[in-house]
Amino acid sequence: MEPILLHIETATDVCSVALTQGAKVLGVCESADGNSHSKNLLPFIDQVLRENGKTTADLQGIVVSIGPGSYTGLRIGVSTAKGMAYSLGIPVITVSTLESIAQGAKLHAGANNCDIVPMIDARRMEVFAARYDSDMNLLDEVTAVIVDENAYSELLQKKEVLFCGNGMPKCKELLSQFPNARFADFTLSAQYMLPAALKKWEAKDFADTAYFEPFYLKEYVAGKPNVKGLH
Repeated sequence: MEPILLHIETATDVCSVALTQGAKVLGVCESADGNSHSKNLLPFIDQVLRENGKTTADLQGIVVSIGPGSYTGLRIGVSTAKGMAYSLGIPVITVSTLESIAQGAKLHAGANNCDIVPMIDARRMEVFAARYDSDMNLLDEVTAVIVDENAYSELLQKKEVLFCGNGMPKCKELLSQFPNARFADFTLSAQYMLPAALKKWEAKDFADTAYFEPFYLKEYVAGKPNVKGLH
């Protein structure tokens, strides 16, 4: 049976809701206005269900972007997911915001035989970043990176890298000096969580609704990415 899942993405300035059935995206309702999550999230959920002839009773799971990202945005998304899951008696699936960004980049720009580095804007020249291969396997864990002309130099000398996310534009000028650097510019959407969500659904890898929290990446040691095999 193909699960009907509601996806909630509020980790950045984008407020996005998607409704899916199996591998099919039934509908998306979203806004990139910023600071609109508390106003738009519930109406977007109602709209995407109504437009597809569904009600909350049809939902079999809630998928939520877990971070890193905006403290306020993550709290709104997670609290909404928890409230709906409790009231409906259905599980919650959490997806890394960076994995969702990487999946979006793969769909928009292609990523055959190259690594994908999703970036979420932090402060000044700092980003929250991770690294995936073209099959969406995690190569480097989420960390805070101070981006300068040397931050990804060793990796870019070895292979092609696709940079993406709302932290990418402020790093693009520095990284553009490398021929192997590619850039994907697109808006984050809740629908990009679907591949990861389906894997977790099939594995019954559900969050503990009572205790899971957003991943804020508050405590960290800022530095260059830990690129395996390049030291």
